Amino acid sequence: MRTVQLPGGETVPAFGLGTWCLGENAASHAQEVAALQLGIDCGATLIDTAEMYGDGRCEVMVGEAIRGRREQVFLVSKVYPHNAGGSALQRACEASLRRLGTDRIDLYLLHWRGRVPFAQTLAGLQALQRAGKIRHFGVSNLDLADMQQWLAVPGGELLATNQLLYNLTRRGIEWDLLPWLARHRVPVMAYSPLEQARVLADPKLLGFARAHGFTAAQAALAWLLRRDDVIVIPRTGSRERMRENLGALDVRLDAAQLAELDRLFPPPKGAQALQML
Repeated sequence: MRTVQLPGGETVPAFGLGTWCLGENAASHAQEVAALQLGIDCGATLIDTAEMYGDGRCEVMVGEAIRGRREQVFLVSKVYPHNAGGSALQRACEASLRRLGTDRIDLYLLHWRGRVPFAQTLAGLQALQRAGKIRHFGVSNLDLADMQQWLAVPGGELLATNQLLYNLTRRGIEWDLLPWLARHRVPVMAYSPLEQARVLADPKLLGFARAHGFTAAQAALAWLLRRDDVIVIPRTGSRERMRENLGALDVRLDAAQLAELDRLFPPPKGAQALQML
């Protein structure tokens, strides 16, 4: 398993497991748990979830998937913006811990920017860290201006990651935000790296993948994994798809292939508003 180093020096898997939309259908529950456990068995031990997903049902499912193997897992969850300060932050974190069946979250993220001031959020995150309820903290869906404001607040420099929408069809962060994060040695956690499977039907990507002997999913994930500061978190509830996705770790795109993907999916030619799903 390739790894990415967090600013504090700890390394985590470069390939993690997304869970958005999992845990919401009783009929597929056992299959989804089995898929997550297969991913863990294969070394994809970073699991990302959020209190928002299924109104907490996803965290419950993740808790089931990691039962008996908590020490193997680097657990990521996210807090709603309206819960991101004061006693609401503490209550939200404790509720996530109960649903996950654990005593700590390895990385706790602000899901997106809301009305709670960053100073209040940071104070609450550091209090949770001192209490041992979270080990690291970070953000999600924050643009360059947000990041600059975050870093100006005491404690902001302890940021572990910014989780962002990033894939072959969503390259806007490459213009300014990604270079800024790289300069500050803050890795990106790329959510929806397969554009919720939509990119897998793109004729351009399908043609590229067929020509080079791998699947569209493997090509899209390998393109992100080429960087040593990006963590991918594709979501699947299928063991078969999990195996296919993990095959991206064996794909090494060469310079000519990367240039071809740039022609097919051009990088941005200017600053863009941050995209979110």
